[in-house]
Amino acid sequence: MINNSEKIPKWIHENSRVLDLGCGEGQLLAQLIRTHNIDGLGLELDPDKISICLTQGLSVIQHDLNRGLPNFNDQQFDTVVMTQTLQAIRRPDTLLEEMLRVGQEAIVTFPNFAFLRNRIQLGIYGHMPVNPQLPHPWYNTPNIHLSTFTDFEDLCKNLVIRILDKDTSDLSGRHTLLGRIWPNIFGEVAMYRLTKEL
Repeated sequence: MINNSEKIPKWIHENSRVLDLGCGEGQLLAQLIRTHNIDGLGLELDPDKISICLTQGLSVIQHDLNRGLPNFNDQQFDTVVMTQTLQAIRRPDTLLEEMLRVGQEAIVTFPNFAFLRNRIQLGIYGHMPVNPQLPHPWYNTPNIHLSTFTDFEDLCKNLVIRILDKDTSDLSGRHTLLGRIWPNIFGEVAMYRLTKEL
């Protein structure tokens, strides 16, 4: 389980409206409701995870993110969050645009495929990486669009999306000096705060 609970709350305002895409078992939503008094809504596909959310009193709707966000109005939310899900979406570019249509800001986290351990596994051993960051073998993985810091920033430029802030951490949520200096090599998890360029 990748922990981004330290950084994401710092990017979210208290008493704001938050949409959490692929909210899982609702840990982030529950935390933000408790600490930031947000008006939060989650979207999740897995019915078992939705049941866990509902037992915590969270508002969650079953939804396939590959269908976009057609049921939400423009700028309906202050922030739309998507943690560790972008790489599993068929068209991440389209969903990013949808996130910034329904929200004033977006927060996205994803595994950095250019992380040093992945480079070593691919470059030296000749195998697609399998490790705690990317735990599935290539033939049975939900991760269909792996990317790097550089790839993601190029996509933001193409979509005219402004990067308000970015950071990196390891899987436990700790920030490292090397990750901040050379995120594309030493950053295990990429974290971005975005808005649409006017």
